[in-house]
Amino acid sequence: MDALALEATGGKKTVNGTAVTAPLLTQAPVKRKPAKKAKKAVVFFEVEILDAKTKDKLCFLDKGKSLKDEDVLQHLPVGTTATFYFRDLGAQISWVTVFLTEYTGPLVIYLMFYFRVPFIYAPKYDFTTSKHWVVHLACMCHSFHYVKRLLETLFVHRFSHGTMPLRNIFKNCTYYWGFAAWMAYYINHPLYTPPMYGEQQIRLALIIFLFCQIGNFSIHIALRNLRPPGSKTRKIPYPTKNPFTWIFLLVSCPNYTYELGSWLGFTLMTQCLPVAFFTLVGFIQMTVWAKGKHRSYLKEFRDYPPLRSPILPFIL
Repeated sequence: MDALALEATGGKKTVNGTAVTAPLLTQAPVKRKPAKKAKKAVVFFEVEILDAKTKDKLCFLDKGKSLKDEDVLQHLPVGTTATFYFRDLGAQISWVTVFLTEYTGPLVIYLMFYFRVPFIYAPKYDFTTSKHWVVHLACMCHSFHYVKRLLETLFVHRFSHGTMPLRNIFKNCTYYWGFAAWMAYYINHPLYTPPMYGEQQIRLALIIFLFCQIGNFSIHIALRNLRPPGSKTRKIPYPTKNPFTWIFLLVSCPNYTYELGSWLGFTLMTQCLPVAFFTLVGFIQMTVWAKGKHRSYLKEFRDYPPLRSPILPFIL
């Protein structure tokens, strides 16, 4: 049986203008000092298997991507000689932790403005309530949305990756927490005025919001059922008996479609400019994600339905 030779290669440095490979280990007399107990640390790596001479990849990977966590070396088309290249991913944090943190913030922050805790508005408004029923309805809808997200994170979502860079939690929390504070400040402001068309506009917006929330949850359940517990298998999502999943006939990422619809409903309900801006920014970001997933589906599955669009049927 052929043996696989693995070579560990260090970094490169420049000497007199010429790039040379720095050895991974050097032998030199070193005075040993009493060993100290080192703290346990976890280091995350990405691994690629390349040909030692041509530097070509010896496994079926997309350009620029590394091996997946579930890949087995014996199952990869490698030769008898290969080189492992390691790249330190730096500090990592679990997806669940990031999601729970970024979703808990908006829930708590919005309620602080809703109850008008001190130092937000004028002292005479501390712990007072709005006279407009739409303000109370908006608080219930906003809270429902993020409680739903928290429960889905704990009991529904199955993540394909275990961790993400630690810096992402600061970026994501700044986005969600900042927008939540901005929206809540104006919606719960003592001088807030209800929507222009009154009760009819609010009721229509509530129907849109609830419809899209149910649709979003239905899509998440359908995607969850595609992946067995503990597996990272990817399959083409198809409509189920649930009518809310029939949008899969036209869209690759209907969870983003329903998410957009929810925030459009919330914008219509509150008629608040910060909410509209948050919806626009979210739509742009979700479009980027949807296009990426759509391209991934097309590349991975040759029989992928050709009529599907990334996020908006026949448009985008």
